[in-house]
Amino acid sequence: MGASLHHHAGRCARGSRRAAGRARRLVTPVPLDPISVRRAVEAALAEDMGRAGDVTSAATIPATAGARVAIVARNEGRLSGLQLAEAAFASLEPAITFEPLASDGDRLGAGDVVARIGGPARAVLTAERTALNFLGHLSGVATATAAYADRIAHTRAKVCCTRKTTPGLRVFEKYAVRCGGGANHRFGLDDAILVKDNHIAVAGGVAEALRAAKAYAGHLVKIEIEVDTLDQLDLVIAEGADAVLLDNMPPTTLREAVGRIGGRMIAEASGNVSLETVRGIAETGVDLISVGRITHSAPNFDFGLDIDLG
Repeated sequence: MGASLHHHAGRCARGSRRAAGRARRLVTPVPLDPISVRRAVEAALAEDMGRAGDVTSAATIPATAGARVAIVARNEGRLSGLQLAEAAFASLEPAITFEPLASDGDRLGAGDVVARIGGPARAVLTAERTALNFLGHLSGVATATAAYADRIAHTRAKVCCTRKTTPGLRVFEKYAVRCGGGANHRFGLDDAILVKDNHIAVAGGVAEALRAAKAYAGHLVKIEIEVDTLDQLDLVIAEGADAVLLDNMPPTTLREAVGRIGGRMIAEASGNVSLETVRGIAETGVDLISVGRITHSAPNFDFGLDIDLG
Protein backbone atom coordinates (compact mmCIF):
# COMPACT_ATOMS: atom_id res chain seq x y z
CA MET A 1 0.00 0.00 0.00
CA GLY A 2 2.98 2.31 0.16
CA ALA A 3 3.42 4.46 3.24
CA SER A 4 2.85 2.92 6.66
CA LEU A 5 -0.70 2.87 8.01
CA HIS A 6 0.52 3.13 11.57
CA HIS A 7 -0.97 6.31 12.99
CA HIS A 8 0.74 7.98 15.85
CA ALA A 9 -0.75 9.31 19.07
CA GLY A 10 -0.33 13.05 18.86
CA ARG A 11 -1.57 16.36 20.10
CA CYS A 12 -4.37 18.02 18.18
CA ALA A 13 -3.73 21.50 16.82
CA ARG A 14 -6.17 24.38 16.55
CA GLY A 15 -5.17 26.30 13.44
CA SER A 16 -1.40 26.47 13.68
CA ARG A 17 -1.39 26.05 17.47
CA ARG A 18 -1.21 22.76 19.37
CA ALA A 19 -3.97 22.35 21.94
CA ALA A 20 -1.56 21.07 24.56
CA GLY A 21 -2.93 19.81 27.83
CA ARG A 22 -6.53 19.43 26.65
CA ALA A 23 -7.96 16.04 27.70
CA ARG A 24 -9.22 14.44 24.48
CA ARG A 25 -8.47 10.73 24.57
CA LEU A 26 -11.60 8.88 25.61
CA VAL A 27 -11.19 5.47 23.96
CA THR A 28 -8.33 3.64 22.26
CA PRO A 29 -9.87 1.28 19.69
CA VAL A 30 -8.00 -1.69 18.28
CA PRO A 31 -6.59 -0.70 14.84
CA LEU A 32 -8.41 -1.85 11.74
CA ASP A 33 -7.21 -4.81 9.72
CA PRO A 34 -4.88 -3.31 7.06
CA ILE A 35 -6.07 -5.75 4.39
CA SER A 36 -9.68 -4.59 4.82
CA VAL A 37 -8.51 -0.99 4.77
CA ARG A 38 -6.53 -1.47 1.56
CA ARG A 39 -9.39 -3.21 -0.26
CA ALA A 40 -11.95 -0.57 0.72
CA VAL A 41 -9.69 2.34 -0.19
CA GLU A 42 -8.65 0.86 -3.53
CA ALA A 43 -12.31 0.22 -4.44
CA ALA A 44 -13.26 3.78 -3.50
CA LEU A 45 -10.37 5.28 -5.46
CA ALA A 46 -11.21 3.15 -8.50
CA GLU A 47 -14.83 4.32 -8.32
CA ASP A 48 -13.76 7.97 -8.15
CA MET A 49 -10.97 7.88 -10.76
CA GLY A 50 -12.88 5.87 -13.34
CA ARG A 51 -11.18 5.01 -16.65
CA ALA A 52 -9.00 8.10 -17.15
CA GLY A 53 -8.07 9.16 -13.63
CA ASP A 54 -8.19 12.69 -12.26
CA VAL A 55 -8.26 14.64 -15.52
CA THR A 56 -8.71 17.98 -13.71
CA SER A 57 -5.51 17.66 -11.70
CA ALA A 58 -3.62 16.30 -14.71
CA ALA A 59 -4.76 19.24 -16.82
CA THR A 60 -4.08 22.04 -14.34
CA ILE A 61 -1.22 20.96 -12.06
CA PRO A 62 2.39 20.42 -13.21
CA ALA A 63 3.65 16.91 -12.61
CA THR A 64 6.50 18.27 -10.47
CA ALA A 65 4.32 20.46 -8.21
CA GLY A 66 4.17 19.70 -4.52
CA ALA A 67 1.53 20.52 -1.93
CA ARG A 68 1.29 20.77 1.84
CA VAL A 69 -2.21 20.42 3.26
CA ALA A 70 -4.00 19.97 6.57
CA ILE A 71 -7.21 18.09 7.38
CA VAL A 72 -9.24 20.38 9.62
CA ALA A 73 -12.39 19.65 11.64
CA ARG A 74 -15.20 22.12 10.92
CA ASN A 75 -17.33 21.16 13.92
CA GLU A 76 -17.19 19.31 17.24
CA GLY A 77 -17.33 15.54 17.64
CA ARG A 78 -15.34 12.31 17.73
CA LEU A 79 -12.62 11.24 15.32
CA SER A 80 -12.67 7.95 13.43
CA GLY A 81 -11.19 6.74 10.14
CA LEU A 82 -7.62 8.04 10.14
CA GLN A 83 -6.26 4.72 8.85
CA LEU A 84 -8.50 4.91 5.80
CA ALA A 85 -7.66 8.56 5.18
CA GLU A 86 -3.95 7.81 5.35
CA ALA A 87 -4.34 4.81 3.07
CA ALA A 88 -6.12 6.89 0.44
CA PHE A 89 -3.05 9.09 0.04
CA ALA A 90 -0.50 6.29 0.43
CA SER A 91 -2.22 4.10 -2.18
CA LEU A 92 -1.72 6.75 -4.85
CA GLU A 93 1.76 7.91 -3.97
CA PRO A 94 4.13 6.27 -1.46
CA ALA A 95 6.14 9.50 -1.29
CA ILE A 96 3.26 11.34 0.40
CA THR A 97 3.88 12.02 4.08
CA PHE A 98 0.96 11.72 6.48
CA GLU A 99 1.44 13.13 9.99
CA PRO A 100 -1.51 12.48 12.32
CA LEU A 101 -2.00 15.11 15.01
CA ALA A 102 -4.85 13.25 16.71
CA SER A 103 -5.97 9.64 17.10
CA ASP A 104 -9.21 7.80 16.47
CA GLY A 105 -11.46 8.12 19.50
CA ASP A 106 -10.30 11.66 20.30
CA ARG A 107 -12.75 14.45 20.97
CA LEU A 108 -12.48 17.19 18.33
CA GLY A 109 -13.33 20.87 18.37
CA ALA A 110 -14.06 23.09 15.40
CA GLY A 111 -10.73 24.19 13.87
CA ASP A 112 -8.71 21.24 15.16
CA VAL A 113 -6.11 19.94 12.72
CA VAL A 114 -6.17 16.14 12.68
CA ALA A 115 -3.40 15.51 10.15
CA ARG A 116 -0.85 17.24 7.92
CA ILE A 117 -0.02 15.84 4.50
CA GLY A 118 2.72 16.66 2.04
CA GLY A 119 3.84 15.38 -1.33
CA PRO A 120 3.11 15.45 -5.06
CA ALA A 121 0.18 17.82 -5.54
CA ARG A 122 -1.64 15.75 -8.16
CA ALA A 123 -1.79 12.68 -5.94
CA VAL A 124 -2.77 14.71 -2.87
CA LEU A 125 -5.72 16.31 -4.63
CA THR A 126 -6.80 13.09 -6.32
CA ALA A 127 -6.99 11.27 -2.98
CA GLU A 128 -8.62 14.18 -1.15
CA ARG A 129 -12.29 13.28 -1.61
CA THR A 130 -11.86 9.57 -0.89
CA ALA A 131 -9.94 10.35 2.29
CA LEU A 132 -12.47 12.91 3.50
CA ASN A 133 -15.45 10.71 2.59
CA PHE A 134 -14.20 7.91 4.82
CA LEU A 135 -13.13 10.29 7.56
CA GLY A 136 -16.36 12.30 7.52
CA HIS A 137 -18.67 9.27 7.49
CA LEU A 138 -16.87 7.32 10.20
CA SER A 139 -16.37 10.36 12.42
CA GLY A 140 -20.09 11.03 11.99
CA VAL A 141 -20.87 7.52 13.26
CA ALA A 142 -18.46 7.96 16.18
CA THR A 143 -19.96 11.35 17.02
CA ALA A 144 -23.52 10.01 16.92
CA THR A 145 -22.50 7.10 19.15
CA ALA A 146 -20.79 9.42 21.63
CA ALA A 147 -23.94 11.51 21.96
CA TYR A 148 -25.78 8.42 23.23
CA ALA A 149 -22.88 7.12 25.31
CA ASP A 150 -22.53 10.46 27.08
CA ARG A 151 -26.23 10.44 28.05
CA ILE A 152 -25.90 7.08 29.84
CA ALA A 153 -22.37 7.33 31.23
CA HIS A 154 -23.72 7.33 34.79
CA THR A 155 -25.30 3.88 34.31
CA ARG A 156 -24.03 0.35 33.66
CA ALA A 157 -25.55 0.27 30.19
CA LYS A 158 -23.62 0.45 26.93
CA VAL A 159 -24.97 1.69 23.62
CA CYS A 160 -24.41 -0.85 20.86
CA CYS A 161 -24.84 -0.97 17.11
CA THR A 162 -26.86 -3.35 14.96
CA ARG A 163 -26.57 -4.89 11.47
CA LYS A 164 -28.26 -1.78 10.03
CA THR A 165 -25.07 -0.68 8.30
CA THR A 166 -23.98 0.52 4.88
CA PRO A 167 -23.32 -2.53 2.67
CA GLY A 168 -19.58 -3.05 2.36
CA LEU A 169 -18.72 -0.69 5.21
CA ARG A 170 -19.90 -2.67 8.24
CA VAL A 171 -16.47 -3.42 9.68
CA PHE A 172 -15.55 0.28 9.53
CA GLU A 173 -18.86 1.55 10.91
CA LYS A 174 -18.67 -0.87 13.81
CA TYR A 175 -15.11 0.30 14.42
CA ALA A 176 -16.41 3.89 14.45
CA VAL A 177 -19.00 2.90 17.06
CA ARG A 178 -16.15 1.77 19.31
CA CYS A 179 -14.36 5.06 18.66
CA GLY A 180 -17.46 6.80 19.97
CA GLY A 181 -17.52 4.80 23.18
CA GLY A 182 -20.11 2.24 22.10
CA ALA A 183 -20.09 -1.54 21.91
CA ASN A 184 -20.52 -3.89 18.97
CA HIS A 185 -23.33 -6.36 18.52
CA ARG A 186 -22.70 -9.33 16.20
CA PHE A 187 -20.88 -8.52 12.97
CA GLY A 188 -22.95 -10.88 10.84
CA LEU A 189 -25.37 -13.77 10.76
CA ASP A 190 -22.60 -16.24 11.57
CA ASP A 191 -21.39 -14.63 14.80
CA ALA A 192 -24.13 -15.84 17.12
CA ILE A 193 -27.69 -17.12 17.17
CA LEU A 194 -30.15 -14.24 17.54
CA VAL A 195 -33.70 -15.56 17.53
CA LYS A 196 -36.09 -12.79 16.42
CA ASP A 197 -39.90 -12.64 16.39
CA ASN A 198 -40.18 -14.12 12.91
CA HIS A 199 -37.98 -17.06 13.87
CA ILE A 200 -40.18 -17.64 16.92
CA ALA A 201 -43.35 -17.52 14.83
CA VAL A 202 -42.06 -20.10 12.35
CA ALA A 203 -40.51 -22.31 15.05
CA GLY A 204 -43.80 -22.49 16.98
CA GLY A 205 -42.97 -20.45 20.06
CA VAL A 206 -40.27 -19.14 22.37
CA ALA A 207 -39.54 -22.43 24.10
CA GLU A 208 -39.49 -24.37 20.83
CA ALA A 209 -37.13 -21.87 19.19
CA LEU A 210 -34.76 -21.94 22.16
CA ARG A 211 -34.63 -25.72 22.30
CA ALA A 212 -33.88 -25.91 18.58
CA ALA A 213 -31.17 -23.24 18.91
CA LYS A 214 -29.49 -25.11 21.77
CA ALA A 215 -29.55 -28.37 19.85
CA TYR A 216 -27.88 -26.68 16.87
CA ALA A 217 -25.32 -24.44 18.58
CA GLY A 218 -21.73 -25.41 19.27
CA HIS A 219 -20.30 -24.90 22.74
CA LEU A 220 -18.80 -21.51 21.78
CA VAL A 221 -21.92 -20.11 20.09
CA LYS A 222 -23.97 -17.62 22.12
CA ILE A 223 -27.76 -17.59 21.96
CA GLU A 224 -29.92 -14.46 22.31
CA ILE A 225 -33.68 -14.36 21.88
CA GLU A 226 -36.10 -11.49 21.41
CA VAL A 227 -39.19 -11.10 23.60
CA ASP A 228 -42.04 -8.59 23.52
CA THR A 229 -43.79 -9.46 26.79
CA LEU A 230 -42.98 -10.48 30.34
CA ASP A 231 -44.75 -13.80 29.76
CA GLN A 232 -42.32 -14.57 26.93
CA LEU A 233 -39.46 -13.52 29.18
CA ASP A 234 -40.54 -16.04 31.81
CA LEU A 235 -40.32 -18.79 29.18
CA VAL A 236 -36.79 -17.67 28.29
CA ILE A 237 -35.77 -17.66 31.95
CA ALA A 238 -37.15 -21.17 32.33
CA GLU A 239 -35.35 -22.48 29.25
CA GLY A 240 -32.14 -20.48 29.67
CA ALA A 241 -30.24 -18.31 27.19
CA ASP A 242 -27.08 -16.21 27.09
CA ALA A 243 -28.92 -12.96 26.41
CA VAL A 244 -32.45 -11.67 25.94
CA LEU A 245 -33.54 -8.83 23.68
CA LEU A 246 -36.31 -6.81 25.35
CA ASP A 247 -38.06 -5.26 22.39
CA ASN A 248 -40.15 -2.08 22.51
CA MET A 249 -40.80 -2.26 26.24
CA PRO A 250 -41.51 0.94 28.19
CA PRO A 251 -39.15 1.74 31.09
CA THR A 252 -41.52 0.40 33.74
CA THR A 253 -41.70 -2.97 31.98
CA LEU A 254 -37.95 -2.97 31.35
CA ARG A 255 -37.31 -2.44 35.04
CA GLU A 256 -39.57 -5.37 35.91
CA ALA A 257 -37.85 -7.50 33.27
CA VAL A 258 -34.39 -6.71 34.64
CA GLY A 259 -35.61 -7.69 38.10
CA ARG A 260 -36.93 -11.02 36.85
CA ILE A 261 -33.72 -11.76 34.95
CA GLY A 262 -31.72 -11.18 38.12
CA GLY A 263 -28.36 -11.18 36.35
CA ARG A 264 -28.80 -14.68 34.91
CA MET A 265 -28.37 -13.42 31.34
CA ILE A 266 -27.48 -10.24 29.48
CA ALA A 267 -30.43 -7.86 29.20
CA GLU A 268 -30.56 -5.84 25.97
CA ALA A 269 -33.16 -3.18 25.23
CA SER A 270 -34.17 -2.15 21.72
CA GLY A 271 -36.86 -0.14 19.99
CA ASN A 272 -37.98 3.49 20.37
CA VAL A 273 -34.47 4.56 21.42
CA SER A 274 -33.61 8.22 20.91
CA LEU A 275 -31.44 10.80 22.62
CA GLU A 276 -34.53 11.83 24.54
CA THR A 277 -35.40 8.31 25.76
CA VAL A 278 -32.03 6.59 26.14
CA ARG A 279 -31.32 7.87 29.66
CA GLY A 280 -34.58 6.52 31.05
CA ILE A 281 -33.99 3.16 29.33
CA ALA A 282 -30.46 2.91 30.71
CA GLU A 283 -31.63 3.70 34.25
CA THR A 284 -33.82 0.57 34.27
CA GLY A 285 -30.66 -1.51 34.74
CA VAL A 286 -30.31 -3.09 31.28
CA ASP A 287 -26.82 -4.04 30.14
CA LEU A 288 -27.06 -3.00 26.47
CA ILE A 289 -29.16 -0.61 24.41
CA SER A 290 -29.11 -1.28 20.66
CA VAL A 291 -29.49 1.78 18.42
CA GLY A 292 -29.67 1.35 14.66
CA ARG A 293 -29.58 5.05 13.89
CA ILE A 294 -25.98 5.52 15.07
CA THR A 295 -24.92 3.72 11.90
CA HIS A 296 -27.77 4.04 9.38
CA SER A 297 -28.62 7.69 10.07
CA ALA A 298 -25.46 9.33 11.41
CA PRO A 299 -24.84 12.83 9.98
CA ASN A 300 -21.58 13.33 8.14
CA PHE A 301 -18.82 15.03 10.12
CA ASP A 302 -17.47 18.05 8.24
CA PHE A 303 -13.76 18.08 7.48
CA GLY A 304 -11.90 20.38 5.13
CA LEU A 305 -8.59 20.04 3.33
CA ASP A 306 -6.76 23.36 3.69
CA ILE A 307 -3.83 23.85 1.33
CA ASP A 308 -0.59 25.74 2.01
CA LEU A 309 1.26 26.84 -1.12
CA GLY A 310 3.88 28.82 0.73
